[in-house]
Amino acid sequence: MSLLPFLKRKDATISGETPEIAAFLQDYSIEVMPRTAEKVDDFKDLLPAGTRVYIAHIDGTPIEDMVATAKRLASDGYKVMPHFPARIIQDKAMLADWIARYQGEADVDQALLLAGGVAEPKGDFHSSMQLLETGLFGDFKRLHVAGHPEGNRDIDKDGSDKNVMEALHWKQRFSETTDAKMALATQFAFEAKPIIAWTDALRDAGITIPVHIGIAGPAKLQTLIKFAIACGVGPSLKVLQKRAMDVTKLLLPYEPTDVLTELALHKAANPEFNITNVHFFPLGGIKTNANWAIDNGGSAAVPANKTKEIL
Repeated sequence: MSLLPFLKRKDATISGETPEIAAFLQDYSIEVMPRTAEKVDDFKDLLPAGTRVYIAHIDGTPIEDMVATAKRLASDGYKVMPHFPARIIQDKAMLADWIARYQGEADVDQALLLAGGVAEPKGDFHSSMQLLETGLFGDFKRLHVAGHPEGNRDIDKDGSDKNVMEALHWKQRFSETTDAKMALATQFAFEAKPIIAWTDALRDAGITIPVHIGIAGPAKLQTLIKFAIACGVGPSLKVLQKRAMDVTKLLLPYEPTDVLTELALHKAANPEFNITNVHFFPLGGIKTNANWAIDNGGSAAVPANKTKEIL
């Protein structure tokens, strides 16, 4: 994934910042991988102090690289949340070893538990629920699990949401028995109205776990379409496809301004709305995503090093 910025920084006088987006981006999170993190000289030049940084664990990434990335980010003062993909963890002993390494070397107490992107399990686990049932995350302060605003064809092959909803009800019950704070970290989507409808439907079904909505950061349109197809993004993919048909926009980078503006305005008008945080997938690069947030997020996105300069 390229980290070269596709967007030039905007002058503060023409910033895209609005009060609603600035409020909506408070305590946003972002996702990195060890190989993309290596290309960032200093995260404190890009991210606000205390930002939650997820570390994606792609199949084949050595645990040593994951832990080293976690240690670096933690030493910079960031809240580290590594992925625990069930289907690439062979057994309980491996899971315990990973947890011990993260806790021992990076003081990790947060985790995203998910099934993982491989078709067939490599060992004993195939779901995040099985990981939770091990009891090994008992002293973690925060546990996030996956959410799917547009469904998940890997889980419900018939296009329904039956299995996904059964899993969410199980996770809701678990959230009521654990001391850890829980949230749903979702796949990214490109249309606000279906996201709003999905979130409201969860509430109506008794799912009250807070939602951290997945948002694709700025990226070349071709890059975004590639990732969207690979990640199984649903009907909102048509937003990108429609844009791709407009030759005046084809070469311009996509920005998440429209979808975030609509969500932010809805949140401002409906404070009880269960989306509490934004989680960025920096598909066009960490620097590009961070710079967009800086230009649009006001005080919510001031980098740690910039905060020191102000003080």
